Amino acid sequence: MLQIFYPGSYVDSAYEIDYATLYEKGYRGIIYDVDNTLVEHGAPANARAVALFEKLRSIGFDTVVLSNNREERVKPFCDAVGTKYLYKAWKPKKEGYMLAMERMGTDPESTLFIGDQLFTDVWGANRCRIRTILVKPIHPKEEIQIILKRIPEKWILFFYKRRMKKQHGL
Repeated sequence: MLQIFYPGSYVDSAYEIDYATLYEKGYRGIIYDVDNTLVEHGAPANARAVALFEKLRSIGFDTVVLSNNREERVKPFCDAVGTKYLYKAWKPKKEGYMLAMERMGTDPESTLFIGDQLFTDVWGANRCRIRTILVKPIHPKEEIQIILKRIPEKWILFFYKRRMKKQHGL
């Protein structure tokens, strides 16, 4: 029952992922959340984010930022890093994920989703059969509605981690 919220992988940061290996495995498009995934909530693009997107382009990836935020938040970030974007996406609805893949010319088998929240990011991507990578939030300061979602997320992550240990014989 809880598996719909389980990520494909759970890592510390979007900046630590071995993107070259993922490209070798056939992934061609990456959909990202922005706030607390790539930068602190509400922060502009920084040098690290710009460098990441340059690296992704050099590998061969296409990217889209998919955000529930307003265009005034999303557009400046995406302009700075040089990526497409969709705002007011209403994650976890499927439509935003599907449109992001359409814009990249990818399908669920060749697309990754990277974000920091289970109930929007991971759930929506899982519903579209897109491989998900959950990252730890960059900064603990968050809006109240996100703070409240983090409480049940902790329980789901507890069961997810327990399942991963059993699968790997730990």
